Amino acid sequence: MLSRLEEAATVSDDGYRRIRTDIIFGKLPPEHKLRLEAMREDYRVSVSTLREILSRLSADGLVLAEGRRGFEVAPVSAQDLKGLAELRLLLESHAMEQSFTNGDMEWEGRVVSAHHKLAATERAMSTKKANHQLWKRYDGEFHQALISNCGSRPLMEAHAAVFDKYFRYLILALSYRGDVVPRQHQQLLDCALKRDAARAKTILTAHINECVDHTLTTGSLR
Repeated sequence: MLSRLEEAATVSDDGYRRIRTDIIFGKLPPEHKLRLEAMREDYRVSVSTLREILSRLSADGLVLAEGRRGFEVAPVSAQDLKGLAELRLLLESHAMEQSFTNGDMEWEGRVVSAHHKLAATERAMSTKKANHQLWKRYDGEFHQALISNCGSRPLMEAHAAVFDKYFRYLILALSYRGDVVPRQHQQLLDCALKRDAARAKTILTAHINECVDHTLTTGSLR
């Protein structure tokens, strides 16, 4: 009995991750109607499991539950992007300050390692070898590494959830700003190693606000 429950949980978690990824990377675009029968074939999970998954994604803010009308992918808007950016900046700035204060050698190692992988990925972003999934993964890992010594798991989890929704906009708009991005990430790394939280907050504020401006300029949000 326990084995069956564990197997069902594994199937549900795997389906959740796959659908979440497809939403963030635009395979399931904003306002797309999520037809359970079609999704059952695509994701190889039962309709009842799909309902559970979509309810979880609704709680995440990535899906809208429409009662008897079913589910659809959450829409996007300029106002929502700006709100996510403000929330991300609030959470990350606070967590970063705490993390810099608590930082030790192990934390430095995580930050340097995460930056190394991100920098390698960013060098390929302007070429045909660009991999948006790796970009999103390593960008997220670097920013999570910066705050990983903040001392609060709920704060890190809240930041990760906001980061995913924020990054969805960048993927939908294919919003990569070029050389300024790795330069700002290098500056954040330098601030971390020097424990300069004040300068890091200034750089992070520019990093996020400039990204929002670029996304709104190059994308089709209103």
